Amino acid sequence: MKARKNIIALVVLVLAMLACQTSVFTDQILPTVVVAEAPQIAPVDSIVINPAAQQERLVALYEHASVGTVAIITDQGQGSGFVYDKEGHIVTNYHVIEGAKNVEVRFNSGFMAYGTVIGTDLDSDLAIIKVDMPEGELSPLSLGDSDSLKVGQTVVAIGNPFGLESTMTVGIISALGRTLDAIRETPDGRPFTAGDIIQTDAAINPGNSGGPLFNINGEVIGINRAIRTNSTTDTGQPVNSGIGFAISINIVKRVVPSLIADGKYDYPYLGIASLDSLSLEMIEALGLNTFTGAYVTDVVPDGPADKAGIKADTAPANSPALLGGGDLIVAIDGREVRTFDELLAYLITHKGPGDTVVLTVLRGTEKVDVTVTLGKRP
Repeated sequence: MKARKNIIALVVLVLAMLACQTSVFTDQILPTVVVAEAPQIAPVDSIVINPAAQQERLVALYEHASVGTVAIITDQGQGSGFVYDKEGHIVTNYHVIEGAKNVEVRFNSGFMAYGTVIGTDLDSDLAIIKVDMPEGELSPLSLGDSDSLKVGQTVVAIGNPFGLESTMTVGIISALGRTLDAIRETPDGRPFTAGDIIQTDAAINPGNSGGPLFNINGEVIGINRAIRTNSTTDTGQPVNSGIGFAISINIVKRVVPSLIADGKYDYPYLGIASLDSLSLEMIEALGLNTFTGAYVTDVVPDGPADKAGIKADTAPANSPALLGGGDLIVAIDGREVRTFDELLAYLITHKGPGDTVVLTVLRGTEKVDVTVTLGKRP
């Protein structure tokens, strides 16, 4: 759920779903304490880089990974995907196949097959396509661990930007734990939030949707989903601006087995709204003594958080101001919470409906532990 509107003025850029390409291309003196000396980091100009070895590693990565990356063609456009297993399951974005009557899967070897959509998840924008084809033509890709990622690590995207099949681009992880609006909406018409999103500057464009994002070891660590841009082509297609977003592979590893088995996946649900961040002015006005945490602006009536006694800000719904009285969530299951994004990422990648979590909240000057039994998103 989104936080109350009009609290902070934001500079909004166009968030362009990397929609499958269409046919028109479209942040008193204390006693002395002895601290261990911090490790010294070598200056950049003293780090030895072997360009040839780096190049060969990227070449080997492409040769290994491209065979498991596919192009997905529909009657509405095209996108990318990758081979998940030897049973013929292909992972892609939901928006690549949304509304499609026919789905064609093209492999790097030149082999082509029709596919059937067997499962979709609008919360994370994932879909599973099943193809019937010889097992020898299927080269499943290895999956990494997105919890181990660090900002600055090298990443590689392989996909089909603007229909140019098996295109490889290189970049870094720019940020972790971002959120995007989900395609699925709440009962009152607002989008749910998709969390644990990876931000990268690797070039991704229309047609890259659904394709894999790799770490330097050739493991899939994300599924390319969207870009943020204020530039478009003459035909209105969004153009890469160095800000791309991918669904973390740990979400994929939770969701995909359920899509294969049941065609759907149920997400855990707290039933709260929170601000993405608090300004210094807000912190002072609310009388908070900490700069981090997820401040609760709204609680869904009769939702899991409401039943557990979580308190929201006392301002009326849609009020442009905060009046105080809301809980500030500072930890979940003992893990520090600095932002609502971190709270959401933990829930999505570690919990499911029916599970319990312990929220540590700052209520006035008192810290309180509140146990919440999670529901499922309505």
